[in-house]
Amino acid sequence: MGLLDNIKQQIGSQFIEIIQWLDESEDSLVYRFPVYNQEIKMGAQLTVRENQAALFVNEGKAADLFLPGRYELSTQNIPILTTLRGWKYGFQSPFKAEVYFFNTRTFTDLKWGTTNPVMMRDSDFGMIRIRAFGTYAMKIADPKVFFNTIVGTQGLTTTDEITGQLRSIVLSKLSDAIAESKIPALDIAAKYDELSAFGKEKIGPEFGSFGLDLTKFFIENVSLPEEVEQAIDQRTKLGVLGDKMGQFTQMQAAEAIKIAAANPSGGLAGAGAGLGAGMAIGGVMGQAFQPMMQPQAAPPPAYGAPAPPPAPGAGAPPPPPAPAGPRWSLAIDGKTYGPYTDEAMRQMIAAGQVAPTTLAWHPGAAGWAALQTFPGFEGTSPGVAPPPPPPPAR
Repeated sequence: MGLLDNIKQQIGSQFIEIIQWLDESEDSLVYRFPVYNQEIKMGAQLTVRENQAALFVNEGKAADLFLPGRYELSTQNIPILTTLRGWKYGFQSPFKAEVYFFNTRTFTDLKWGTTNPVMMRDSDFGMIRIRAFGTYAMKIADPKVFFNTIVGTQGLTTTDEITGQLRSIVLSKLSDAIAESKIPALDIAAKYDELSAFGKEKIGPEFGSFGLDLTKFFIENVSLPEEVEQAIDQRTKLGVLGDKMGQFTQMQAAEAIKIAAANPSGGLAGAGAGLGAGMAIGGVMGQAFQPMMQPQAAPPPAYGAPAPPPAPGAGAPPPPPAPAGPRWSLAIDGKTYGPYTDEAMRQMIAAGQVAPTTLAWHPGAAGWAALQTFPGFEGTSPGVAPPPPPPPAR
């Protein structure tokens, strides 16, 4: 064998004669067949398996696309590449081209979730923030478009490298879908299927612009802020009790009893809820109990009625003016409670809910002072029964 034959044999051995991709990974989207400094022999065998597509690329431009099957490369099978290369019909020399294999199977169980809460307007709660997460499935539907928009510019080849970009699309469009669906926050949990379908309809075209097909989209959970969930819990309690506010007030008073019992110092120094409990026990709820026993800003004084001075230590708004019956206001921890009747005050002192040293005020008083300094409350002490009479002398 001469020197020329040896050279021809070495050159010929470098020509690629079989082109195929055996994918052993689980997340590969694209595989570039190694053709660096090598040539593809005209007449080579191309094998494209199921769930694959092969794309020939000339100088960075997508040319011929091959779907599953077995091909013998020739100018007839690669007409676009033949035109780009300027080959004449029947030209049989080796050629250079990049070959990309695309995995066209469906990739399932891809995760998405909100990194930050999404703002939405709700008919029941107004502006609220929600979090959501779920899964989706997608596949490559148009390899040429996927190559031109993703692979050709960024060289992404695995699902991990593209899911970050897809997740941003999902979150952007999903927030619009939730807002446009106008589903109340209380009903979202029962509308996951409808909301998922609506989200897929909104997100699908965005995936299509990358040559991808969004085959499935699922919303698995939508969570509300803690304060909204607490409001829902309160509504649930009201639904159990019915529409009677008195029953709800009694439930609040019963819960306050536990708080007052657990407070070793007693009275209202630790919690305003204990005041409501004592009044419920004393039977004066309808006369003196204010709903929810929360400190409130006093309404404007009635015409001619004096306004109390600010509660000591907090600059709190003045208590409401005393009507014909209730007239006592209490200052506890810088907050104002009341007004209450004389009888209500005595019952709360007897129950140990109000200390005689608690600061009090009523219209006509010079200012805030300890309750025991007012006429009618001198020497009062909570929960102390009078001593029994002395035993008879023997």
